[in-house]
Amino acid sequence: MNEKITVFGIRIEILLILLLILIIILAVALFFTIRRLEYINRKYAAVMGGKKGKDLEKIILTRFKEMDKVKNNARRVTSEHKQFKGHLDSCINKVGLVKYDAFENVTGGLSFSLALLDQENSGVVLNTMHSRDGCYTYAKEIIKGESFITLSSEEKEALKKAQTVEEEIEELTSPDETFDID
Repeated sequence: MNEKITVFGIRIEILLILLLILIIILAVALFFTIRRLEYINRKYAAVMGGKKGKDLEKIILTRFKEMDKVKNNARRVTSEHKQFKGHLDSCINKVGLVKYDAFENVTGGLSFSLALLDQENSGVVLNTMHSRDGCYTYAKEIIKGESFITLSSEEKEALKKAQTVEEEIEELTSPDETFDID
């Protein structure tokens, strides 16, 4: 009586074990599905808490209108920013000043060279020499950091200061050293 019972060509004991494993896998999947459904239900209840569908629809439509207004404002501000940036690039935004004594008999650093440049390093260098007899001012055009007229050493120094003013500002504002507080 030691007959082996088979179903679909598989021994019944093996078939039962496979079915038991399948039941366990399905039970675990069901458990995780129920947990996920509870999570989704909690989220749904939080969103719909006390609101009817029509109220929620009004709220969503209002938010979309507000988002459209914000988007339009952002476009307008971006456009205005581009216009202002274009104007600012052509304005004088780099300045270099060197004070010195032009003549031996006059002291106090009343003479000066002043470089006034735009974003592209174009502008003018003004040189004012003060003496006992009077004050003399000269202007020399600067195009992209170069002058077609020979510059004095003070004018060159003022021009260099103006061209490197952004780097100096970055050095002053960027923290090079970190301080440990013990």
